[in-house]
Amino acid sequence: MGGPDRRGARPPDRLARQRLDPDSETPAAHPNSRFTVAAHLCPSIADTWDDPAGVPIDAIIFGGRRATNVPLVAQARDWEHGVYLGATLASERTAAAEGTLGELRRDPFAMLPFSGIHMADHWQDWLNVGERLGADAPQIFQVNWFRRGEDGRFLWPGFSENSRALAWITERIEGRADAAETPFGLVPVDGSIDYPAAGVSDEDWEALFAIDSAAVNAEADDTDVFLARIGSKVPAAVLKQHAEFRSRL
Repeated sequence: MGGPDRRGARPPDRLARQRLDPDSETPAAHPNSRFTVAAHLCPSIADTWDDPAGVPIDAIIFGGRRATNVPLVAQARDWEHGVYLGATLASERTAAAEGTLGELRRDPFAMLPFSGIHMADHWQDWLNVGERLGADAPQIFQVNWFRRGEDGRFLWPGFSENSRALAWITERIEGRADAAETPFGLVPVDGSIDYPAAGVSDEDWEALFAIDSAAVNAEADDTDVFLARIGSKVPAAVLKQHAEFRSRL
């Protein structure tokens, strides 16, 4: 749309309007389409973004699209626990992966549609990185902007308000924010995120971190099946972390 036709003229405006019209039978774009530009054009990008020596990484953040169970933000207890969170990541299907939209699928490190190696080897690579870096390893966090209430609406407004959770992550790295223990990891304590300023009620804030024991235990059962499907190459550290998660539940 918008390119020259065979005669060198631009398509008529009516064609552009038709494809952008919500009532049109022709979609304007693929459901998983993205608007992309060269990274250097981003005005807020760091001056050293392409430094051949690399740049320091303070945090690694994984996220999936989850309507239930997974909290808004949680910090891994340590590197090994963070690898477990990434390895067992589940997400509702989007147009980026084959299958029924909204169906829950295991998506390790959000890389299942893209990884070219055995996932267990991928997990072991992550474990090796943490062992090599030791105390210098980045902190690992998991986020979920898509949790819904019983009425089906999103509990968190998302978009620019996500910066509030990112601010908490930064403060955790700097040792300036407290956290509470949960089966999922470390989560914000009361008052550490100004959720009322984001338009979130007390009830919705509590729901963003609520744990339904029956539902989460059922999900842990599903993780058992998933790990068994990966096979005997699953690293012992991942199996240990899963056993510890079940014990916390």
